[in-house]
Amino acid sequence: MVAMKLLVLLMLALFLTIFTFTASANNETYNLVNYSTNLAKPGCDSRCGDLTVPYPFGLNSNCAIDTMFVIYCDRSLNPARPSFTRTGYNSIKLISDSTLRITNVVESKCEFHDGSTSFIRFSFNFTSWPYTISTVNKFTVLGCDGSAWLTSRTKDKNLYTGCMVFCTKPEEVGDADCTGNGCCRSSISQDINYYTTRISSLRNSSERTDKSLFAPCTYAFLGDPSELKFKGTVDLNDTSFEDRIESDVSIVLDWAIGTMSCAQANGTTDFACKYSNSTCVDSAREAGGYRCECKQGYEGNPYLYPGCQDTNECVGMNPCYGVCENTEGNYTCKCEEGYSGDANVKHGCQRNSLNVLHLSLGLGLGFLTLLIGLSLLHIMVKQRKLIKLREQLFEQNGGILLENKLKTTGRSVMKIFQVEELEKATNNYAEDNILGRGGNGTVYKGTLLDTRIVAIKKSQRLDQGQRDQFINEMVILAQIHHPNVVQLLGCCLETDVPLLAYEFVSNDTLHSHIRNRSGKGRLSWDSRLRIAHESAGALAYLHNDARMSIIHRDVKSTNILLDENFIAKIADFGASRLVPLGHEQVTTLVQGTIGYLDPEYFHTGHLTDKSDVYSFGVVLAELLTGRKPIDPERGFDDTNLATYFLKAKKENRLLEILDHQVVKEATDEQLKPVCDLVCRCLSQVGANRPSMKDVTMELETLRKSGKHHPWITQENYTETSSFMIESEEHGTYPLVATSDTFGEHSSSTMGMKDIMLHVRSPR
Repeated sequence: MVAMKLLVLLMLALFLTIFTFTASANNETYNLVNYSTNLAKPGCDSRCGDLTVPYPFGLNSNCAIDTMFVIYCDRSLNPARPSFTRTGYNSIKLISDSTLRITNVVESKCEFHDGSTSFIRFSFNFTSWPYTISTVNKFTVLGCDGSAWLTSRTKDKNLYTGCMVFCTKPEEVGDADCTGNGCCRSSISQDINYYTTRISSLRNSSERTDKSLFAPCTYAFLGDPSELKFKGTVDLNDTSFEDRIESDVSIVLDWAIGTMSCAQANGTTDFACKYSNSTCVDSAREAGGYRCECKQGYEGNPYLYPGCQDTNECVGMNPCYGVCENTEGNYTCKCEEGYSGDANVKHGCQRNSLNVLHLSLGLGLGFLTLLIGLSLLHIMVKQRKLIKLREQLFEQNGGILLENKLKTTGRSVMKIFQVEELEKATNNYAEDNILGRGGNGTVYKGTLLDTRIVAIKKSQRLDQGQRDQFINEMVILAQIHHPNVVQLLGCCLETDVPLLAYEFVSNDTLHSHIRNRSGKGRLSWDSRLRIAHESAGALAYLHNDARMSIIHRDVKSTNILLDENFIAKIADFGASRLVPLGHEQVTTLVQGTIGYLDPEYFHTGHLTDKSDVYSFGVVLAELLTGRKPIDPERGFDDTNLATYFLKAKKENRLLEILDHQVVKEATDEQLKPVCDLVCRCLSQVGANRPSMKDVTMELETLRKSGKHHPWITQENYTETSSFMIESEEHGTYPLVATSDTFGEHSSSTMGMKDIMLHVRSPR
């Protein structure tokens, strides 16, 4: 108890000392600022919004040294906007002794995958102003497969500079360097006061690849490179990137007064550097001119009376290792009383005579006591801050909103995990525990204290809109109880990013099994049909049997997981939407995955349960063909699997694109109807698509049918199909029947002789 009282007294003494020192320092700083406030002429305002406007600049002709130094201040805006003219595009950000910093202008050219383009061009001209563009600026080009040129002129010659950017994949775009992969940079010449830029594409429209999906635009601008924080592909995909460049990256301008040198201007009636303790500096620009600066050891405005005043170097941080004494334009250092030596050097002052041992012990014990006290105080404050932080994060991540929604939906019991519990389960979110990354977050594998294996989703940092989406996923999953839907086990909202814990589904995604070409562990036709039936049943449950109709909005093969028994489970409800009772659709911002996205929803923004049906149709096409939903290698017209499948069906050549294992194992009662079902699901008009309930029933019926289809008979299949498989893997010509696959020949058998008559060249 006595020790605690002593500690409290020690803390009070310490705080009193700090408070006294801070108050004294603040008072001296205030006097210094007051001493140097002759920024503008008497009676003139020196502020326009966030900009300080010092003389020789001014906010009107009476407050500036010349009309060319007048800053226009638009006070109709909040905050007020400073610029060179009333209609000026560039805002002035900073005025210093020799430069100005202004907002940027960016030229851009965008070429999109559908062939459309957008183009914005700017020019920059200060030929009639006392400014030149500083060589601090660099000409920067950002994008993929583009070039840009900057054109200008000095007094006696034309100037050109430029560079080119290349990249074909997102991972090739650099974010730290600027050496040509997504970013290039070149220097500019001195003494230019205007420029124009032009962007050109390195490839024509026929050579355009899917790089335009991740980097459709090329940007060119001039500015201070140290202010550019380029994040590679993230920025090239960001629609606000151009606006960020214009606001964040400054164009630096050099300025000077007139065109005469210091020697020429000195003695004239309008010489600006006439006040005491100032000096004249010649401008390095070709047009000439000069500026005024305070001499070393002085500060203030050299253009205004009384000129530059002595700086008190001893105020604030002590420049000496002893006692500082201010002098006119300088300062001196001396040792404290009782010490001697050189106060300009660390440890230069030595005490004349002192019991060093006693002093050391006293200082050591005092410092140790102070250190212990501060450590205890720091621990207490840190614990209190941690508690408050977790409460704030719980509310920020929507904890209160989630509790209210769970009460209204009839489920109030959910496992709330502690932060430490999930950190221990994932070995502090180690890289080797990452199961996958997606647009809504990263998923880790974890083992709880009760030995349960879970999948923990760590969402990305949320803004207000993303927070509602996260809560939406929580509420949706809390209502769903279906054997083919991933089960939500709990959550943690006390971290800066929310955490969700799901049941762990151990056998990877349906996408990975479809793409398995090795033969080992490859999905059989019966497994494919069963997985399709289970997935359709889960989606039908979401559409019709949940408390409120739920539209998944991101159905794809990577969001269908398989457990150790190859049972399908629908996952990732981050983009899902609840449909209010009495409504058949909701209007929302278009969201989904290219290749699976419903074209009707894409064009109208009207989301219905038929949008999930279309996406599921693409998954069925993947199961039947084993092909990617988007594959540029198929050619421009066949890149999209949905279009490719419908086209093959229309041209009676489905056997060319179906997976050979599907053709081998499926019966005729199964294969033709399931292909017809795919085509109906992929209808461009949502009203013409079946419901997920109808899809489920049809797939269930198809699973029960068992006759072999007659396209390839049991007797001749081994020889024929082996040749087809070998052709597909080794580049020889595949054998296909050119008759109507699902028409008149569906009830008869084509022999080897008939098939051999229809040898086609490779696709």
